[in-house]
Amino acid sequence: MLLESVIAFIPRFLSLFLQAYLDSGQGSRLPVDETLLESISAKRLRRNLAYVSSFAHVAGTPGGTAIAKWIENELQLYGFQDVHTEHFDVYLNHPRKDGGRRVAIVTAKGVQFEAQLDEESVYKDRIQPSVFHGYSTSANVTGHLVYANYGTVEDFTHLKDMGIRVSGAIVLVRYYQGDPASKTRRAELAGAAGCLLFSDPQDDGFVRGTPFPKGPYRPSDGVLQSSVIQSSFVVGDPLSPGFPSVPGSARYPRENSSAFNKIPSLPLSWRDASHLLHALEGHGQPLAGTGWAGGVRDFEWWTGDENSPTVLLQNILDENDNTPIYNVLAEIPGWEQKEKVIVLGNHHDAWCFGAADAGSGIAVFLEVARAFAALAQSGWRPRRTIRFASWDAEEYNLVGSTEHVEARIESLRSHGVAYVNVDVAVSGDTFVASGSTMLKSVLYKVLEQVRHPKSNASMLQEWKAANGTLTGLSDGSDYVAFQDLAGMSSIDVGFTSAGPQAFPYHSCYDCFEWMANFGDPSFEYHKAMAQVLALLIWHLADDAFVPLDLVSYAQDVIGYVKDLSAHSSKTELRKDLDLDPLHQAAELFYRNARIFEEADETISSIGQCLHNQTARLMHNDKTSLFESMLLDPKGMPGREQFKHIIYSPQAWPGDNAFFPGPRDAINIVNLTQAQLQIHRAACILSNASNALLL
Repeated sequence: MLLESVIAFIPRFLSLFLQAYLDSGQGSRLPVDETLLESISAKRLRRNLAYVSSFAHVAGTPGGTAIAKWIENELQLYGFQDVHTEHFDVYLNHPRKDGGRRVAIVTAKGVQFEAQLDEESVYKDRIQPSVFHGYSTSANVTGHLVYANYGTVEDFTHLKDMGIRVSGAIVLVRYYQGDPASKTRRAELAGAAGCLLFSDPQDDGFVRGTPFPKGPYRPSDGVLQSSVIQSSFVVGDPLSPGFPSVPGSARYPRENSSAFNKIPSLPLSWRDASHLLHALEGHGQPLAGTGWAGGVRDFEWWTGDENSPTVLLQNILDENDNTPIYNVLAEIPGWEQKEKVIVLGNHHDAWCFGAADAGSGIAVFLEVARAFAALAQSGWRPRRTIRFASWDAEEYNLVGSTEHVEARIESLRSHGVAYVNVDVAVSGDTFVASGSTMLKSVLYKVLEQVRHPKSNASMLQEWKAANGTLTGLSDGSDYVAFQDLAGMSSIDVGFTSAGPQAFPYHSCYDCFEWMANFGDPSFEYHKAMAQVLALLIWHLADDAFVPLDLVSYAQDVIGYVKDLSAHSSKTELRKDLDLDPLHQAAELFYRNARIFEEADETISSIGQCLHNQTARLMHNDKTSLFESMLLDPKGMPGREQFKHIIYSPQAWPGDNAFFPGPRDAINIVNLTQAQLQIHRAACILSNASNALLL
């Protein structure tokens, strides 16, 4: 019996020995990290982007299907053994080919002004899609025109204080300082009949600098498209919250969802919006000398009132409950714990040509995948499985990634280690990162290894010099389902502009020529981003100890609770709310994380002896499972799809904030609900902390 056990153990021993030999670099020309760094090519990145931005690829259109097929073919050419598409049938809407969209100033005598709506053609020989809002409501409405600045809560309150009637109006608001869905919902709550959103040149256009094609800024006819669904209430297919929209599955009717706005909306260029603003002169209250007056002063800015010109807003869209979308997946299986998975994700859909968003991310994603495929072909294998995932329909509501997570929710909660997201990889020269603090240490380690394109100093040195820091996740990209539904530690990275938006975001002017002339002419920022992602994936998939930092996380959680306390002290609940349970739970987390880290150091000091492998793997399991233990089975009140007690989005998006359950209740001054949510979060956090030491 003993002899049989020894014989059975020999293959395992040889496997561990061989992999340790390869990991050390002695079994190949270069260590793995150096191989990855040197294999990234700016020339290939440029070539990838030139193709993916050569045609429009809106989700649910032939272009969207074509880009998914091309990515699948590329991954197969790289040598991946397991490449396949993942098909879901979801609700999407698109502009009608026979029109259906219209904005006009109408009078008893006829049409006084007709908006052009669509952008000028960027290319003479390419199909350019019509502009619209994803998931906007189809309707044909008219009303008096009212200007509501940025459409914030304070802006609508100010209109009310000035005596400006919004009820029945077509409201005109500026983009930025809030998400489009919330602006539209606030207009709806104020009684508006419809909402028009436009880009003020002082935010991203010619007031800031030279517009495209001679400069990087949005031209006057540039339109910022977006989705207007309440993504803080529902992510993924809005007809199947909490379960995947597999072909043939039953789903909820559209009218059952509170995530859709009830009024129609359309995006406008400055070219069109300026005519509407000019028509408001003399109506309502003058805005000269206030923060409401925009950057162009060729006319007087007024609020408008019930005697303003009447505006027609027509938004009739084609709607399909069963639009096919396609995720593309490839894997390199792990040799030590095949069931454990690290996911690198990027979305392949765009509102138009999508060079920066998300073509830069696609180019980087493919180059990283190619580098790992080459490693695998040389005989290297990661300890844990790496999954490369190209998502569809992100722009609508993070649809493809969410359906993927919902289809594999139990597996990801049990075996998901981390999710790494790249959306807009490059739109400027300033590195930004947001994510779970669990990933802070490994991010810093990687940034120390990668050279910054501008100075050749380390990325970490440049980032710290610019006061860069890992910020909290919002609800803006494909990490949401992984972090907030599956409980996988997630991170999102990219290069952006240091100040206000300096590229034609969500416009057809976000094209290859913009990137090649202004965004990243040398493609060295693309190269640096690919190197960062490659090393992040390598460490997460192949370090003997999963590089997730519980102590840093615990320190930040203590800060999150203090921030929640400071927030509550400014409300009517300041005298009655008891946050002590949450303070105590955060302190417990910190103490237990320190003890757990010491155990990590003890196991590390023993080395890679075979008798210690079980202890190391158990330690890794507890580390990678920690965030999934922070999921509340009941979810956030009224938004039950979101489970993570710390990182789930707030009901009304704003600055990145934490502990949304208590915070939402505090914001609506509901003491009973706030106290209940504090106790639930404290209990879940304490249980997760105690499980570290079991």
